[in-house]
Amino acid sequence: MPICTTTTASQLQSSFIRIDAEFFKPEYIEASSQINSIPGISHLGKVAERITQGSNPKFLESGLPCVNGKNVYFGTMEEGEPNYVSPTEFERLSGYILKRNDLVITLKHATKVGRVWIVENHKPRIFSRNIGLVRLRADSPIRHSVLLLYLWTKAGQLLIDRCATGGTTGQITLSMSELRRLPIPLIAEKHQIEIDSLFWRSRNAARNAISSYEKAQQVLEFELGLDNLTFQKPVGYTARFSDLEISRRSDPQHYQPRFQQLTDHLSSFRIERVRSIRTYNRRGLQPIYMQNGKVDVINSQHLGPTHIDYEGLQRTSATAYAAAPEAHIQRDDLLIYTTGAYIGRTNVYLSDAPAMASNHVNILRLRPGIDAAYMAMVFQSVVGQFQTQKFARGSAQAELYPADIDRFVVPLIDCKQQKAIGDLVRESLGKQQESRRLLEQAKARVEQLIEEAARA
Repeated sequence: MPICTTTTASQLQSSFIRIDAEFFKPEYIEASSQINSIPGISHLGKVAERITQGSNPKFLESGLPCVNGKNVYFGTMEEGEPNYVSPTEFERLSGYILKRNDLVITLKHATKVGRVWIVENHKPRIFSRNIGLVRLRADSPIRHSVLLLYLWTKAGQLLIDRCATGGTTGQITLSMSELRRLPIPLIAEKHQIEIDSLFWRSRNAARNAISSYEKAQQVLEFELGLDNLTFQKPVGYTARFSDLEISRRSDPQHYQPRFQQLTDHLSSFRIERVRSIRTYNRRGLQPIYMQNGKVDVINSQHLGPTHIDYEGLQRTSATAYAAAPEAHIQRDDLLIYTTGAYIGRTNVYLSDAPAMASNHVNILRLRPGIDAAYMAMVFQSVVGQFQTQKFARGSAQAELYPADIDRFVVPLIDCKQQKAIGDLVRESLGKQQESRRLLEQAKARVEQLIEEAARA
């Protein structure tokens, strides 16, 4: 349905150089009116010491990190793999080194710009051309964390979207000149202290979540002796014809010596094939997504490096859920990414809420007496990674089928040791959820203060 946007001559005059219809969308005008009605408004260009676009370096496969658009999200940084540059290139672009408390913001994207996060440490990194930098003045009237959370609010995101251009060209770009003009509400210092405290409590909980998960990895590697293993990397290797007959695989990938080396190492522990310790092993079903559905759907995008993204789950109806009992997920089920880039990634479902798995997620349910969180760590370790590489099929797109997962060999250590590792995983999830709750509380407080100030 066509949408007609109207604007006044005064609005056109106030926009300076912008006369495109996108700039005058009703939701943009409403957000701008709300923020500009608040007493004591400033602008990003006035509170910032520096606002600039990143560099355009020569990249290498390894070296010093260069943050790109794939590394910046709402709530984290360096989620994906950064680019790398040589020490010489890093030195040449030293003017683009990130500092603690800098804000980084995505400038280019096919559908969405304006993902923004804060630099939390002094780790040496530069940033690329699709990233923008906002560095506040030492005497800035707004704190770094409060500015970040303001840019996350509904009004903040609408105003950032309003700064963007190129929506009809297939590549949306956030204009630096427009960004400098972004209105910034100046919140009272006592409220900023409160919000800042919530934000950094959230970040502390997030660091504790990472620490607990990493400790679980370390304990697992120590218990299984994986931390001292060095795997062979021969130039060439051979396989027996009898092995080809048994496995019905002729691809060289399946017979890498390191796979057998790992199996030989695990033989000193109690090991079992997955098929002998599971009660259920199958993929989910293609869901019917419903925006206002009552039941969660977990697809491959929701399986993370450590935990399921419970807050980002999609929904289906109770009727669709009831019609697909094969895809129902139970607490302590292992959910395995089976198609595409992160094949083999495994999370344990630690919720009692009804949920179903999509067709690219495999449900693995274990016998009683095996700690599911421990087993998820086994699948995430080199034990699961190597066997995923060994048994995966397909050339254009890798696939891991339930029958192949059944062939995995897994170590079963003492039940108390399993629980100790599993408890660290569960503790990690609890800290992660606490972090997100505090972060959402801080953002909600900023939104509340903006609404109150706009009504005053």
